[in-house]
Amino acid sequence: MVIIMAEGTVLSIERCSLHDGPGIRTTVFLKGCPLSCLWCHNPESQAFSPELYYFDEKCIRCGICTEICTTHAHSFTSSQHEINRSKCILCEKCVSACPASSLELKGSVMQAQDVIEIVLKDKRHYESSGGGLTLSGGEPLSQFEFSAELLQLAKAQNIHTCVETSGFVPTMRILSIAPFVDLFLYDYKESDAEQFEKTIGVDDELITKNLFTLDKAGSKIILRCPIIPTCNDRDDHFAKIAETANRLENITEINVMPYHPMGQSKSGRIGREYPLAGIDFSSDEKIIEWIEKISRQTKVPVKKG
Repeated sequence: MVIIMAEGTVLSIERCSLHDGPGIRTTVFLKGCPLSCLWCHNPESQAFSPELYYFDEKCIRCGICTEICTTHAHSFTSSQHEINRSKCILCEKCVSACPASSLELKGSVMQAQDVIEIVLKDKRHYESSGGGLTLSGGEPLSQFEFSAELLQLAKAQNIHTCVETSGFVPTMRILSIAPFVDLFLYDYKESDAEQFEKTIGVDDELITKNLFTLDKAGSKIILRCPIIPTCNDRDDHFAKIAETANRLENITEINVMPYHPMGQSKSGRIGREYPLAGIDFSSDEKIIEWIEKISRQTKVPVKKG
């Protein structure tokens, strides 16, 4: 694979992360995802282009944004700040002018070399903790050339690499980057084919194929299972998680990923409706129950992710 000096749209870079693979890590979140999971907790990562992000609780209703916006995307009605996103050209003038920092631009175009320089700042922490670089999103493999270059640059520096993926990517692409990935954090969202298409927005054939293809190729895998009340918190789904794990030769553990409602407030900040409004955090007791139900049916370690 040849390094091609790719550019990508980065949502954020989080240093000293402890939840996206082993050890201390730098997680690079990329913009863009081909799926439409009802419970998405990073809705600002779905679009491939930058988006205007608005914190209503920070806005002081000063009106500066209406004065500086050349396309009249901002307006105030009865003290309510309205944003006409169809008019917004993402010029960032309002972001720079806002005295309350209630506006942000989510997503910036970066070169892979610039990203890896940020990653390298914490190399000593990776070496002492067994950590490294994690690519996440969105779906990081949707920006394939950029992700491939980042992974190659990391491995050239002997940095451990993880990719958090839905697996919804052409099989040859995911196989081609596999030699540069030490661990796949592979989403297992739903086991019923009909429910999968209803809640995720695509069918599960390619995702399932890629999971077993990676396993056959020898890739290390953690199966990450988001459990969403009213969607997939079912005994038959827990059984299928265990059954799937039992068929994988290179799986290291199963992560139960409890639902959290962060996606609701985030959706509002980019002007979208959230389809699962009203669902709250699951109790610790319920999470333990889910873990036990899966654990009884597999020898693969099951942990809260």
